Amino acid sequence: MSFWETITGSDLTREWKAFEVRAAALPADYRAAWEEIKGHLFPYADFTGRNLMPILDNALGLLEETAAEGQSIHEVLGDDIGGFCTALAGGAGARNFRDRWREQLNRNVARKLGRLGG
Repeated sequence: MSFWETITGSDLTREWKAFEVRAAALPADYRAAWEEIKGHLFPYADFTGRNLMPILDNALGLLEETAAEGQSIHEVLGDDIGGFCTALAGGAGARNFRDRWREQLNRNVARKLGRLGG
């Protein structure tokens, strides 16, 4: 990946389009699950979303393999797609963007208060 691709995110755009092409080939219930997976995983993305690309690639690969084997989506993911996504993102304690923003805000406030009090 070149510096320019990193700055502009063009590599991510290419990967994302490839994901969508792959997902379009899935059966309808699998495509619906893919949309839910994306929605549940986005809160765990960093600023660019690069950290989610391998996770999304693996999730889509799982959907492709199980669809090819003829399994139903409920056999694969169960009824709790949100829980499945939480597990993919690193478990129940995984930090999402709100947690990171809250920590940054707390650090900034503490720094400002430290300057005022000292």
